[in-house]
Amino acid sequence: MAGIIVSVDHIARIREACHARTPDPIAAAVLAELAGADGIAMQLDEVHLQSRERDIRSLRKVVHTQLVIYMRPTSEMVGIALDLRPDLIVLIPETGHETLPENGLDLVVHKKDIAETASTLQDNSIPVGISIDAELEQVKLAHQLNVGTIELHVGAYNRASSGFSREQAFSQISNAANLARKLRMNVNLGQGLTYKTMKAFSGLREIDNFSVGHSIVARAILKGMEAAVSEIASFVRGV
Repeated sequence: MAGIIVSVDHIARIREACHARTPDPIAAAVLAELAGADGIAMQLDEVHLQSRERDIRSLRKVVHTQLVIYMRPTSEMVGIALDLRPDLIVLIPETGHETLPENGLDLVVHKKDIAETASTLQDNSIPVGISIDAELEQVKLAHQLNVGTIELHVGAYNRASSGFSREQAFSQISNAANLARKLRMNVNLGQGLTYKTMKAFSGLREIDNFSVGHSIVARAILKGMEAAVSEIASFVRGV
């Protein structure tokens, strides 16, 4: 049965957008683990580097499952990651700092640079994963880099405009996951998963973990809105 890695990035982004101390991603991580999360993830973001580094240090102290860092393969990020020592680092492409990457890393183009980054981290006993598109060639190249985990990007499935194109995207992800499993790599799905897409892929036995962030936070806001308003109304009205 696949596990769930919960990203608390969006909690941190709400806090940062309001220049406030709340909501607290550390508290969210604790609640996520209590609810059954198999891992907690956060992106090491250059724009909010100081606060994210502080958050990850705090997460390192409280997370009892698996702590995952998403980061771009830059020398600055590698240096910080070596100090933070997460349980897994997933390398992602350069993109807008407040948006999800539209695609995974292209190992055909960036294989040499990624190889150097992965080697540095692995030589320091930090497991490495790579976010890639669901293409067999990308899986083979990731295997050549000796990384233990790939995260298949579900963007093509989400962008599919017809049932036929969605079936094609599903098959590509399934085939890529199957090949990775044959190559004895761990297989995660991520980058834009929704409740609907997770249900669609839940039958794939090759998947080790679903990495989810925005969808969980969006659902949590709506499910908790009534209770939060009711609670504050009782304070105001003295009920």
